[in-house]
Amino acid sequence: MNLFNNLLFRIFLSILVGIVVGLYAPLWLNRTFVTFNKLFGSFLGFSIPLIIMGLVMPAIAELGKNAGKLLFVTIVIAYSFTIFSGFSTYFVGSALFPAIIGEQASVTSAQAAERSLEAFFTINIPPILDVMSALVLAFMIGVSLSLKSNSTLGEVLKDFRDIITLVIGKVIIPLLPFYIMSIFSEIAYGGKVVSVISVFFKIIGIIFVMHIALLILQFILAGLISGKSPMRSLLKMMPAYATALGTQSSAATIPVTLRQVIKMGVPERIAGFVVPLCATIHLSGSTMKITACAMALMLMSGQIVDFESFSRLIFMLGIMMVAAPGVPGGAIMAALGILQSMLGFDAQQQALMIALYIAMDSFGTACNVTGDGAVALIVNKISTLSGRE
Repeated sequence: MNLFNNLLFRIFLSILVGIVVGLYAPLWLNRTFVTFNKLFGSFLGFSIPLIIMGLVMPAIAELGKNAGKLLFVTIVIAYSFTIFSGFSTYFVGSALFPAIIGEQASVTSAQAAERSLEAFFTINIPPILDVMSALVLAFMIGVSLSLKSNSTLGEVLKDFRDIITLVIGKVIIPLLPFYIMSIFSEIAYGGKVVSVISVFFKIIGIIFVMHIALLILQFILAGLISGKSPMRSLLKMMPAYATALGTQSSAATIPVTLRQVIKMGVPERIAGFVVPLCATIHLSGSTMKITACAMALMLMSGQIVDFESFSRLIFMLGIMMVAAPGVPGGAIMAALGILQSMLGFDAQQQALMIALYIAMDSFGTACNVTGDGAVALIVNKISTLSGRE
């Protein structure tokens, strides 16, 4: 595999180049980077409502067409796991992050920088509707279409999703490294890069430990319900974990996940239904990353982290993530809108969020995929009990 085709490597390289440019490059080059930053940020702001509608509407519409008791049970368990991940992350972060970040607050605010940069020019691209309007419209149309069959609008939405997926894959994702490069050049120029990088590494370390703990808890619960050994079941899922680390894709890991779930003793009929579905709806690892990174960035910028705001965010993430797994970079793209509308994230915080998220993408995907095994164990037990009634 060509190393330069790896998004994580390109993000890492862009951070390094951005720091070098901010510290040593002449003013005109730094202003060029800031100009790109403002232009791309404006385009991204315009795109976010379209991304939400393009991904969420068809995802919800297609999900409802498989109505049935097994679907309902699987959705409830996967959503519960995802919500538990978000709230447990919030409480751990509330206990640890303030002490870790400490005096390094305000490092992500351009206004707080020791030196500031101005763009050569800017172009304002207003979004066609705000984020909350896009969310409400997406849910309204998606849920309505889930109750219809052979809808013409449903086919149109699939084409719209293909267009949005193309924009994400061919425009936004390729330009993200340059966008992040421009953000870090501005931070380095302002003299705050050491603080930002040190916090990044601390947050990544904490999240890695947390996602291991989450998997252990999930399999303990699954073991208590199914009667199977939690540790043996978890160990059997390790090939899927390792595959997800390499592919960074829940969908690409489905064949391995399916094989390992069957090896745990789940019938092929149940495994063949639960595993592909959970690749779409079970996002414990992704929710953990977004919640933790959002808390860290808010503390770094001096914002107040409160339970009420994050409660709304976590419940919404559990739904928004449904649209994300099939699209490279879709999870963080889908989340940017609600981070902006619910937590007030500005363009710089969004860029840092993307960098942090992608830096941990492999671990989040591995957590999602491995946790699918725990969901399958519980669904199989419930299905067995229901069959005896």
